Amino acid sequence: MPIPEDVTGEEIDGDVRQELQSLPKTLAEDVAKNLVMVARLIDEDPEGAYGYSRVALRLASRVAAVREAAGFAAYANQKYNEALAEFRAARRMTGTVELWPVMADCERGLGRPEKALDMAGAPEVHKLDKAGQVEMRLVAAGARRDMGQLDAAIVTLQSPELASNAVQPWTARLRYAYADALLAAGREGEAREWFAKAVEADRDGSTDASDRLAELDGVEFVDALDETGDETADETEAEAKSGTEGADESARPSAEENGDKD
Repeated sequence: MPIPEDVTGEEIDGDVRQELQSLPKTLAEDVAKNLVMVARLIDEDPEGAYGYSRVALRLASRVAAVREAAGFAAYANQKYNEALAEFRAARRMTGTVELWPVMADCERGLGRPEKALDMAGAPEVHKLDKAGQVEMRLVAAGARRDMGQLDAAIVTLQSPELASNAVQPWTARLRYAYADALLAAGREGEAREWFAKAVEADRDGSTDASDRLAELDGVEFVDALDETGDETADETEAEAKSGTEGADESARPSAEENGDKD
């Protein structure tokens, strides 16, 4: 796959660059460029990111960072079985537990919420940092919802992190998940309150909490371009109709021509 000229491979994280030092220099550079493309495209063009991840995987499948990148690219494309295999491989190579929550979410994606809950209760969770533990809580709550256990999902999300007024990288998503679970359980008033709190914490627009809040408040947004397009279409249709009616009138013989006189 083509690599844009502005991509040098130097953009990758220092730890990943260090991992790639085990490869011949030219090969390491090629792998690095493909990993840069994965990171660049994974949000906006997950299919493109997946393509670059497969190239990197073909070039350096024994590098943990490559297996991890391939896992996230597959995950972004909902290829959960493939993603889980890559995450497991990366974990075997590194021995770390950082990927535990996303591995559990892959189990959810594969229709195995019970397995995700088992992982949420495993000893590995205690080895996660705070961000990882919050992520695991989100996955566990999602698994409860998959199983139709809405009240249990709500309880799962109730935590010191949810109650804290401090805004952390995970705060908006945690509040959003809690609001969404409350809404699913029919607790609209509480849901509105927590969507509002999610909006306060969502400084980078990682959720659509503001849209959900507006929806609950009965605010309807209309795309200005669509509205203009609709008006133009209506005007065109009216003109066409008017033109047709004019043509019909001119083609229709008058009463006098037909000899129809009063």
